[in-house]
Amino acid sequence: MRFPDLSNVFDVGALMETNVRLGVTGLRRSGKTVFVTALVDNLLKAGRLPFLDVVSTGRFQASRLRPQPDPDVPRFDVEGHLAALTGPEPRWPETTRGIGQLRVSLRYRPGSALIRTVQPMATLNLDIVDYPGEWLLDLPLLRLSFAEWSALTLELAAQPPRDRLSALWRGWLGDIDPAAPAAEDDARRGAALYTDYLHDCRRADTLLSLIQPGRFVEPGDLKDAPLLTFCPLPGGACGRGSLWELMDARYEAYKTNVVRRFFADHFARLDRQIVLIDVLGALNAGPFGMADMKRALELSLEPFRHGSSGWFDWLFGGKIDRVLFAATKADHIAAHQHAHLRGLLDQLVGNARSTIRFDGAEVETMAIAALKCTDSVTAEHEGRQLRCVRGIPVGRDRPTVLFPGEIPEDADAFPPGREHPYNFLPFRPPADLGRDPRGLPHIRVDQALQFLLGDYLE
Repeated sequence: MRFPDLSNVFDVGALMETNVRLGVTGLRRSGKTVFVTALVDNLLKAGRLPFLDVVSTGRFQASRLRPQPDPDVPRFDVEGHLAALTGPEPRWPETTRGIGQLRVSLRYRPGSALIRTVQPMATLNLDIVDYPGEWLLDLPLLRLSFAEWSALTLELAAQPPRDRLSALWRGWLGDIDPAAPAAEDDARRGAALYTDYLHDCRRADTLLSLIQPGRFVEPGDLKDAPLLTFCPLPGGACGRGSLWELMDARYEAYKTNVVRRFFADHFARLDRQIVLIDVLGALNAGPFGMADMKRALELSLEPFRHGSSGWFDWLFGGKIDRVLFAATKADHIAAHQHAHLRGLLDQLVGNARSTIRFDGAEVETMAIAALKCTDSVTAEHEGRQLRCVRGIPVGRDRPTVLFPGEIPEDADAFPPGREHPYNFLPFRPPADLGRDPRGLPHIRVDQALQFLLGDYLE
């Protein structure tokens, strides 16, 4: 009798190699590229991770980059980004425009003495999947018809400050008839004006976060594709051969060929997720920027919801069980303000988090800085001791001590009569980063890792 080969079943080494997929996304200007670069650099060097338990207990052995599992996904250029940050003239790396992936393998000793008697070493293969936050915000489109999405988008575009930014596009809508025969020139003109409006929403001075469809501003290899040449239209469904029917068909094609495919191929396979948020940028943009970010964050929580919509369960699969929302650039404010920054983030996601059933998923918030560019210092001004930050602001060439201001306790509280009451400045990367063998300096990246991966490294 021939017995089946069961050697792999009893291969303890194979059993102790675990794979985990971490999704990293972020709304506009949240520092996603720098975060992934700093995360990988610190995992490879492990000199600045005191709050990652596997390191603090001495169980961490080593880590290295390995070939990524998906050969059809672009590789995240960690070497190029790290060279930009640590070169003789440090600069911020170029923003990534699409999806990227990287695998880091961590070797460690299991925490359980019983497991160590059988297998003294274990390996965690961390697959980092980096994608634009706008792609996450596309997911709610799957439950909206073209008519529903058009009505919601037009209503939003008519409200300040979007009314001013969308004026040219809405003016064009007033001159066309959705029931008229479809013309390619009309479709392209409407899509171009709508895309210009979305780009204006993303400018630094407005920093509006709710951008749909995401591929209109980050098209990647879909640039000039017909399925990106549609825009919301007023009214309702029209007859066959109409401009409305053409726009409706392209909207549905976008949902099928872009949204469903991306989330089925990538998002639905994630185990853990971190969402980066530039809360300070929203404060700089004023009350409208803050309100828009809150709306965008509420939408970003929908992919983790179960129950009410069957397609969520099909797409999500109940796999992601930990989600971290992180307010970035915490180094731009004094250390005693970090708790206030986190509190502000708690308010931004709190309402949605309390009403959405995560079906067992854990959710956490933190204030972090992927790359620490400043030091907290105390300075005297008119007899008062002020807690300040010292660093090199963008546009200057020498260290400066600045009082960045206080973080408000209420996300809806802005001083009356002042459109932009806050001005938190960006800073340049510090010099000589490449000389420190411990890894890039950061604020709470190790705590973020502990929440996201700590249980896998036990």
